[in-house]
Amino acid sequence: MKYQASSPDEYISQLPEERKEAVSKIRQTIINNLPNGFKEEMSYGMIGYVVPHSLYPKGYHCDPKLPLPFMNIASQKNFIALYSSSVYAKKEIQNWFVNEYPKHCKTKLDMGKSCIRFKKMNDIPYSLIGELAKKMTVEEWIKIYEQTIKKDK
Repeated sequence: MKYQASSPDEYISQLPEERKEAVSKIRQTIINNLPNGFKEEMSYGMIGYVVPHSLYPKGYHCDPKLPLPFMNIASQKNFIALYSSSVYAKKEIQNWFVNEYPKHCKTKLDMGKSCIRFKKMNDIPYSLIGELAKKMTVEEWIKIYEQTIKKDK
């Protein structure tokens, strides 16, 4: 589902009622736990957490005018999605998350390469999301990102 919003608050205001509280709570959890340097903004039509150009002037290699993405929250048709570059880019973080998830949720983990899907609004592991948000600093993300880009060239 695509929402036309210029701010995270505007994005949340457009969500179905049953999603507003959950997305707001995920958002606040990330804001409360994300290391210094990341910036919240609308990114790819979702609520995004990025490395701003002031810290990484090169921007995102696919479109250098855009800041380097790190995490996103999106309300999709059948679920809320949390996109996490740290889960995708660092196997140790992915393994940690997969092992911790059952300790926080009754539902089975529904996860893609960087996407974690939440279909049941009453079974979202907010504390686990907070721990995930803390796992990688801006500096570490830039270093991993640059190593990955060099491998691809």
